[in-house]
Amino acid sequence: MKEIVFTKKGHPPFIIAEMSGNHNQSLERALAIVEAAAKAGAHGLKIQTYTPDTMTLDLNSGDFFVHDPDNMWAGKTLYELYGEAHTPWEWHKPIFDRCKELGMVPFSTPFDETAVDFLESLQVPCYKIASFENNDLPLIRKVASTGKPLIISTGLASLTELDETVQTARAAGCKELILLKCTSTYPAEPTNSNIITIPHMRELFDCEVGLSDHTLGNGVAVASVVMGATVIEKHLTLSRAEGGVDAAFSLEPEEFKSLVIETERAWQSIGRVHYGPTEDEKKSLQFRRSLYITKDMKAGDTFTKENIRAIRPGRGVSPKYIDILLGKKIARDAPAGTPVHWDLLS
Repeated sequence: MKEIVFTKKGHPPFIIAEMSGNHNQSLERALAIVEAAAKAGAHGLKIQTYTPDTMTLDLNSGDFFVHDPDNMWAGKTLYELYGEAHTPWEWHKPIFDRCKELGMVPFSTPFDETAVDFLESLQVPCYKIASFENNDLPLIRKVASTGKPLIISTGLASLTELDETVQTARAAGCKELILLKCTSTYPAEPTNSNIITIPHMRELFDCEVGLSDHTLGNGVAVASVVMGATVIEKHLTLSRAEGGVDAAFSLEPEEFKSLVIETERAWQSIGRVHYGPTEDEKKSLQFRRSLYITKDMKAGDTFTKENIRAIRPGRGVSPKYIDILLGKKIARDAPAGTPVHWDLLS
């Protein structure tokens, strides 16, 4: 199983495939998503641990019914939605076991304290708190008390609320905290992603910061790496066309593979502040412009704009010296195509 690495130094971003409810209530499909995540290069795979009863009430009116026609889940009760989306607890072990066999880190988001106890019985290596639960301080205390790495999505939280969340986690025993910049709309728009918050959040809370990304495509995730994101979480489905509660804003396997590749390339490109040629560039110096003799010259001839010029390649002196050379005499015969060097001066 891959080592859990959430630190930037020496490691590319840690990429998490979020299964969520994209299994469409099929364990076979869930295991196929695990296979697809591993094949795409995901480092970790996350599921969610709840039941409809641990999430809400079985009521079909008022606050418990999704009325908003613009909501992708409109027309359902919350209880129905969570029944459709939840991952049966008896599936957790086979899913986690398959992840381990394929070298990925398996873990989950618990939504209540009973879920934490259950996940502890499965010896999960880390935990994730969802954006909608980042204000549930008793739950955060429970998870933090395990002493395991804790990832918290920051969607919806004000700075004051987030500070309270972080302080609660640390006071309860969390030693390794990772915050994920998150926009809690589904899908999210790049214009609402505000990933410039990532370095600010890192400095403010002195912890690693990543991105929980609900935008379509990979552009925001790749850009976040340049902002310093060390963890990227994206939803994965086998096929958006097959539907599912989160399919509309999930990546398909080939897109997820591209996410892994392109975020690592972005990380590789950050480097350090540097000017001048790199070691690999030095062989290209020969292709810069430099001064060359463009007409045959005899010893004693004067350098003029008609017989020396800045051209490629770069075997002669820099073009910036042309004003020094003009009017000077050449020390020896030199044919056209001779690079100009100081030893040609008489």
